[in-house]
Amino acid sequence: MRADTAAVVLAGGLARRMGGGDKPLREVAGRTMLDRVLGALRPQAAPLAINANGDPARFAAWGLPVLPDPMEGFPGPLAGILAAMDWAAGLGLRWVVTAPGDSPFLPADYIARLHAVRQEAGVPLACAESGGHTHPPCALWETGLRDALRDALAGGERKIDRWTARHGVAHAQWPSLPLDPFFNANTWEELAEAEALLHKATASPSRSQP
Repeated sequence: MRADTAAVVLAGGLARRMGGGDKPLREVAGRTMLDRVLGALRPQAAPLAINANGDPARFAAWGLPVLPDPMEGFPGPLAGILAAMDWAAGLGLRWVVTAPGDSPFLPADYIARLHAVRQEAGVPLACAESGGHTHPPCALWETGLRDALRDALAGGERKIDRWTARHGVAHAQWPSLPLDPFFNANTWEELAEAEALLHKATASPSRSQP
């Protein structure tokens, strides 16, 4: 576990493609996606928090800080990332990692590998890749960049990868087979697919349940 790195689950989306509500509270094989994300992050970083807007009481069962976006109007995941950076900086931490609340298969070496590629490249940011795709919200952030991000958001920036490219970002790669660790469930169909993938993976004697 990295004592210098906090972790925040990004759960502030509007879930339009699921008819609204909180995607992370949808279940995959009997456990909410939020439980699965937190279960993956808990051995890797401390402290933990949830980024979400609206009434924080709906997350009370998890006993974690609930961080609202620092800007109104649901400006996208960069606002949640800024909330994470501000919170971690307030705790005196240099680093914070974020992960979407609808990515139930996060790898056990998530934070360690992001730190490794960041350090090797000598840059302040690191992002996950799998299957030839980058996953911009799945990333490691230096909290000292939070004012630069705040200014970018105020100026209308909404694209994560465009902002990270300005400051230097390394990419850590994971295999996408037999199970893509950064699969995310944005629709009911993808939620069903996640459950099918999990059942298939856990049926293999060589892989334990995420």
